[in-house]
Amino acid sequence: MVGVEHMSSLGASSLDVCPSILRDPTPTVLGGWCRIRDAGCRPKPGGRRGMSVAAELDAVGQAELIRRGEVTPEELVRAAIENIEALNPRINAVIHRMYDEALETARRAAAASTSTGPLHGVPFLLKDLLAEYAGQPYRAGSRFLEGNVSTQDAELTRRYKAAGLITLGKTNLPEFAVGPATEPLLFGATGNPWNADKTTGGSSGGAAAAVAAGLVPLAHANDGGGSIRVPASCCGLVGLKPSRGRNPLGPRYGQVWGGLVTEHVVSRSVRDSAAALDATHGPDVGAPYWFENPPTTFLESIGRVERPLKIAFTEQTYGGDEVHEECRAAVRHTATLCESLGHKVVESRPPIDEDVLFDNFTRMLAVAVAATLRDVARLKGREPREDEIEPLVWLMAQRGERITGGEYLAAVQDLQVLSRQVAQFHEEFDVMLTPTLGQPPVPIGAFVTEPTGDPFETRRRMWSFAPFSQLQNATGQPAISLPLHWTPDGLPVGVQAVARLGEEHTLFGLAGQLEAAAPWAHRWPPISVAREETGARASAPLQ
Repeated sequence: MVGVEHMSSLGASSLDVCPSILRDPTPTVLGGWCRIRDAGCRPKPGGRRGMSVAAELDAVGQAELIRRGEVTPEELVRAAIENIEALNPRINAVIHRMYDEALETARRAAAASTSTGPLHGVPFLLKDLLAEYAGQPYRAGSRFLEGNVSTQDAELTRRYKAAGLITLGKTNLPEFAVGPATEPLLFGATGNPWNADKTTGGSSGGAAAAVAAGLVPLAHANDGGGSIRVPASCCGLVGLKPSRGRNPLGPRYGQVWGGLVTEHVVSRSVRDSAAALDATHGPDVGAPYWFENPPTTFLESIGRVERPLKIAFTEQTYGGDEVHEECRAAVRHTATLCESLGHKVVESRPPIDEDVLFDNFTRMLAVAVAATLRDVARLKGREPREDEIEPLVWLMAQRGERITGGEYLAAVQDLQVLSRQVAQFHEEFDVMLTPTLGQPPVPIGAFVTEPTGDPFETRRRMWSFAPFSQLQNATGQPAISLPLHWTPDGLPVGVQAVARLGEEHTLFGLAGQLEAAAPWAHRWPPISVAREETGARASAPLQ
């Protein structure tokens, strides 16, 4: 098995390697989360400081504490509520609270004779899009949906409940998830915990800010053009976009945005992402497509690579354009690290026409936004007025309404041809590495669209910020952003790894190795539970 023993040639100090990894490179210690197993590394919970330490663990670690009887679900939920109330005013990540129901669920979980699931008792947040929760507001970041209440749970929500996750509230997003920044007029902008004047990315920016700050260890997110991976990069998190069809979208939807959208979470650890996917993957009744079960559980696949991978990497966009130097440095460092782990690394990228990708993806997106407004009009029982919809969404929808059915299907066909070209590329390469973004986090307000503006010009600016992520929504491939680089001024920069369709286990295998070799568990932003409580760990950039 290709493993962490190959990293020794680079030297531990240059890669910030956790010493426990060198002693025991098993999934229980990957990525510096060793204190979950090693009682000597973890203060006993009890009192405010003890609960803060528990809250700093990842979800798998918190669930383990509950199983051992060291904390109760109610204690973790109360600690999370306290952290939300203390820190959320500074970042505006949580826009709806469900504390009473969460506490009651926590009490029932504590009283249960057996665990309700693998993440039993762990505090959780839902993005206010797609994963509906019966009896709770569902607004999707839009003023038009004020007063709307969900009448049923989404299948994904049911699976989160079955896994034992306890939902404390809902997180912020741009209106209808349109755009790579989280600044809806309804709730206001979400600030990045690493620098509150910078974007969290989008559209799962509220979820990412909440997890980065340690309000909860993981949170629901979804991805229609990078909306998991973009905020994961901006906020220093793990963000996996699963393969198309891996997680359910029912009962309300068969596919969303013509198959561009997938559901999952953002998390601080690779194993949390894997554990969540183990709990939720698989078809629901009437699913239009799905995958067979992987060869092992996703959790078991972490760090396990049975042979050296052939990995392509690129510092340039698919069209050959240069991106920010920090983004190039991030992927170069990761390529070197992969090589040190025993993998074969080659500089290469798929031979696709980026203009074909941009033009046809944008046509599909415009039609999808138009369809979204039609869909929410049915929820509300009337058509929206222009003054109830933000300019970018309104203008995109108007453009989408002018695209004919024939033009739309031609765009779908062109993207399918492009997807086959990418699949052919992956006949040679197991994994492709890219920067997640073309730039580090930009200032809040960078993508504001005026009512008389051109939505496609705004799309061009957004594309320059996130030129790598949308390809995988078109192809359906799994892709994961990992926090493997920081700028000199302390902003996180993600690296994206992409695998063949249906091969999330390959990504978890490589991601586990990278997390072990260059751990980030000790890195906390200035606005976070850890920094508030300890004043402590400096977030020095990697050398």
